[in-house]
Amino acid sequence: MSERTDNLNIIQVRPLISPAVLAEELPTTSQDDDFIRRSRSAVRQILSNEDPRLLVVVGPCSIHDPAAAIEYAEKLKRVSQRLDDRLSVVMRVYFEKPRTVIGWKGLINDPDLNRSYRINHGLRLARTVLLDICKLRLPAATEFLDTTFGQFYTDLVTWGAIGARTAESQVHRELASGMSMPVGIKNRTDGNLQVAVDAILAARNRHFFPSLTKDGAPAVFETRGNADGHLVLRGGSDTGPNYSQESIAKAVALLAAAGLPPAIMVDLSHGNSDKQPRRQPDVAQSVAEQLAQGNSPIRGVMIESHLVAGRQDIDAPTGLTYGQSITDACLSFDETVPVLELLADSIRLR
Repeated sequence: MSERTDNLNIIQVRPLISPAVLAEELPTTSQDDDFIRRSRSAVRQILSNEDPRLLVVVGPCSIHDPAAAIEYAEKLKRVSQRLDDRLSVVMRVYFEKPRTVIGWKGLINDPDLNRSYRINHGLRLARTVLLDICKLRLPAATEFLDTTFGQFYTDLVTWGAIGARTAESQVHRELASGMSMPVGIKNRTDGNLQVAVDAILAARNRHFFPSLTKDGAPAVFETRGNADGHLVLRGGSDTGPNYSQESIAKAVALLAAAGLPPAIMVDLSHGNSDKQPRRQPDVAQSVAEQLAQGNSPIRGVMIESHLVAGRQDIDAPTGLTYGQSITDACLSFDETVPVLELLADSIRLR
């Protein structure tokens, strides 16, 4: 009898709930679906410059505590209503985190924060959080890292992201081509822009790729291409920040050379603030000045913000501080509001 040659390093295989079953457990209403359609349409109109408002994707670096996430959403909803004539506010609701080596990979992978990896529970929590935020009539944004998880909750997502580490990935470009919402694609971590421009181009085209259906069956998906891909500038380790007027002009030139529209989002965090959250308002000030001058290709910004400023370690000996990030450091909510007001004022001046 020959020895096995497959699954040699697989310790255990656990059943995965199907997207259809989860959606049946946690369904949307027709009013929810209408809200998602309208919020996606608003984002598309901003990207095409038909709507003069600024798209603002703001919220925690990652979601690890659903209660804190909903409290943040309630606070953000009140501010967004006040600034709605100038800003289209979408809450950052990220459930997956790419790791350079190892570490906590997000609420879906490890919802209990203890390496128990109850992924079915994590998927239920993720859909519940998005559903609760939708009930507040606040749009949500998330990054797509695992290429199958989206089937469990994309019906509740207004804006999607392909991150700096996956912009060069063929499977993520294929995934973006089939997404039902506008997708921002970040420049690579070293600052390379061409990779992101290539990804936007690739995502606009038809693709075939394997994935899971809503019933959980393997299938080959054919996409029509996503015309709403756009560039997100996040700075880079080699190039430094890329939010200046000169950097924006360089990005526009690359987009134009590829035949792409000049729609740009600036990430105030990551390489643009040297991962120092309190520098995000300085980046916002530069963006606001460019917007106030008029005719700027900047259509949106991204801000990392939570209830409490800073970050903490997941296994802090004194326990976790409620409402504080366990991944990248964030601005506090109270520090975030003046940044939103600054950006809103720049749109009024424009």
